[in-house]
Amino acid sequence: MTKTIVIGAGTAGAALAARISEDRDREVLVIEAGSVSSDFSPELLDGSNVQAAMPGHPANWAYPAQLTPEVPYVIARGRVLGGSSTINGGYFVRARPEDCDAWADAAGPTWRYAALLPTMRALESDADLGTGGLHGGSGPMPVRRAPQDNPAARAFTAAALELGFSFEDDKNAPGLPGVGAVPSNIVDGVRVNTGLAYLANARSRPNLQLLGNTRALRIMVDGNRAVGVETSAGTVSGDENPVCAGGIGKPHLLLTSGIGPRAQLEALGIAVVADLPVGASFSDHADIGLKWCAKPAVSTAAERFAFPTALNFFSGVPNPGGRDRSLTGDLEVLLSVKPVDYLLSGTWGEASRDDGEELELIVGAQASKGRGSITLNSADPLDVPRIDYRYLELAADRARLRCGIRTAVALLQTAAFSELFDGLSDLDTATLGDDELLDAWMRAHLGTAIHLCGSAPMGPVVDAHGRVHKTRGLRIADTSILPTVPSRGPAATAVLIGEVIAKAIRAGD
Repeated sequence: MTKTIVIGAGTAGAALAARISEDRDREVLVIEAGSVSSDFSPELLDGSNVQAAMPGHPANWAYPAQLTPEVPYVIARGRVLGGSSTINGGYFVRARPEDCDAWADAAGPTWRYAALLPTMRALESDADLGTGGLHGGSGPMPVRRAPQDNPAARAFTAAALELGFSFEDDKNAPGLPGVGAVPSNIVDGVRVNTGLAYLANARSRPNLQLLGNTRALRIMVDGNRAVGVETSAGTVSGDENPVCAGGIGKPHLLLTSGIGPRAQLEALGIAVVADLPVGASFSDHADIGLKWCAKPAVSTAAERFAFPTALNFFSGVPNPGGRDRSLTGDLEVLLSVKPVDYLLSGTWGEASRDDGEELELIVGAQASKGRGSITLNSADPLDVPRIDYRYLELAADRARLRCGIRTAVALLQTAAFSELFDGLSDLDTATLGDDELLDAWMRAHLGTAIHLCGSAPMGPVVDAHGRVHKTRGLRIADTSILPTVPSRGPAATAVLIGEVIAKAIRAGD
């Protein structure tokens, strides 16, 4: 019996493990650093907030990072069954056809949109659009869209149309970007993570074992072949070793195992197994929460979706050497209808005031040209890596984000928002109108969507089936293999990756 060791039971890992274990001739062991219990605490199930993503929560890693040399940040990644799908905002939007086809240019036809669409359909159960040419109705992941009856959601859509943007009736379909409801994996207020969707039933299979609260320390390599994993609980051997540890955990594990840039590894005294550009160039979505005052209050405890609608659009900013984004959009404005303090804490507090509340428009740069890096601070696998985003270094990226901020403010200043908008919390007119001042404001308020991709990309590090170059028996199956971050949030794409790589493993590709 072939033994497969899956490192990480996260968004992609849970899907991959479930699919591989369908083959009774394979023994599957899943190693997860966090809990593998499917008895999730209430805050992990509550899809109306992201309190479990706050630093210090036991269900997430808290990686220190630098967004710029002057802006530190803490990067939350899921450390629990289902990974980041257990702590995120429930945003479940597919990559655009243009994203997929660009990945195919780097890795081959497996990643063309037309080739991926059957798997996109098979992994979902879309309650709104059902089974058809574009959508599936019987897959593990539920897809829902929030009712657009919140006053802020209605105003947001009307405002976007007032400014001349298009209506996008299905954000999981090809076509021009615009304003429309956000597809989500939240059902009746419950965040359905991949642990629930894929492993709840699969874990009873006799050929599937979940090993929780166990950290993978190093990949064991004999010659040029991965033969197992050194963990905090001992050593385990495997014939096939897919790593699904995410955009940060995975490059860190590879680097400490001797798979990475030769100069970096040798400087730390790590024996080089394979000289590959691991961690050398990743992309993500820079974002800024534009706080505004709603009067009167528009949210209630009964509101099940925090992020009901979004506007995706093209800034018009050239991207030298990059793809034309006019068809995909390079900016996103995401509406939150939950007060800021509720999103972070799960409690109402000051948000319960009757006279108004502070909400956010989250402005995201979906196609930055700049790239970040992940490197080791030491050879110790328990040490945290160094994460440098290098956001806003390029003039085009600053111009793009300025356009996003100014568009978000313009939305709030439309007639559609006239009865709700009661002013911005921390951005004045003078700053908004001056590029230099606005750049300084953006740096002071900068955040990231934590959609990190490309830290072990197809082409330079892995092939189209996730196989690591120069190291047999080792695959990568998470968003780190994507050459560039998709134009939308990558949660749905992470599930897709788990499905695609599982198929490749079972087929022997």
